[in-house]
Amino acid sequence: MRRILLFLYSLRAFILFVFLEFVAIWLIVNNHSRQGAVFLNSSGQVTGTLLNTKNNFLEYFYLGSINEALSEKNARLLKKLEYTMPLQDTVFFELDSSFAHSFDFWSAKVINNSLHLNQNYITLNKGRNQGLRVGMGVFNEQGVIGRVNGISGNFSTVISLLHTDLLISSKIKRTDVFGSTNWDGVNPQRAKLLYVPRHVEVEVGDTVVTSGFNATFPEGIPIGVITQVASGSETNYLDIFLEFTTDFSRLSYVYLVENTMREELDSLHRQQNTQTDDR
Repeated sequence: MRRILLFLYSLRAFILFVFLEFVAIWLIVNNHSRQGAVFLNSSGQVTGTLLNTKNNFLEYFYLGSINEALSEKNARLLKKLEYTMPLQDTVFFELDSSFAHSFDFWSAKVINNSLHLNQNYITLNKGRNQGLRVGMGVFNEQGVIGRVNGISGNFSTVISLLHTDLLISSKIKRTDVFGSTNWDGVNPQRAKLLYVPRHVEVEVGDTVVTSGFNATFPEGIPIGVITQVASGSETNYLDIFLEFTTDFSRLSYVYLVENTMREELDSLHRQQNTQTDDR
């Protein structure tokens, strides 16, 4: 025992150096979203493989609840089979028929998920080789989850809705009043609905959904339910809090949505901005 202690003591400088290096890397990744995204993307293939192995082992203990959820979903899909036949490796999500031509859907499995940081990320077990792209929206049956921001051959990283820099174009379903959902970094179950004018009628219990005003999500995917409304004391907007419909602590399988007309829309917006600048 004494020899072991003497050996460790002789390596004290090296051990301290390695420890400080890990602390420095941890601080950079967790407190700087840009560096964190670069780190996640550059190490995505190796990290994804390790996380996938770990997740396969742990998921065994949750097979009961997962199978129950899948059985319920299969029952709903069977009822709709006479109306629609999904393509291979796609999923069905109930949307207005006007969106059927412009959105494609994929499914993926969550293999890592952070909850307790200011900038949280999710790792999925599919990537470029399975048709995924940066910018895709991510959601499940409960509601919005985030947006793909990094991708490798077989894995992808998602900037979670539990990220202080992510804004989701939203609207109050009952009144069609528009705003933006943003997490304030405090409670992983609550967020704020921003930019709703003070004169607008908003009630506790109103449902907030995606607005469809950007190219990421179609209109109508749930985000949350309003739990608190107050007059903004220093702005012309209401202080509105909502509770997420998605339970981020129990993510397993998710859907990814791609707007097949995104490039055309982006090109049109760039053209419009150029014309405005010329004036």
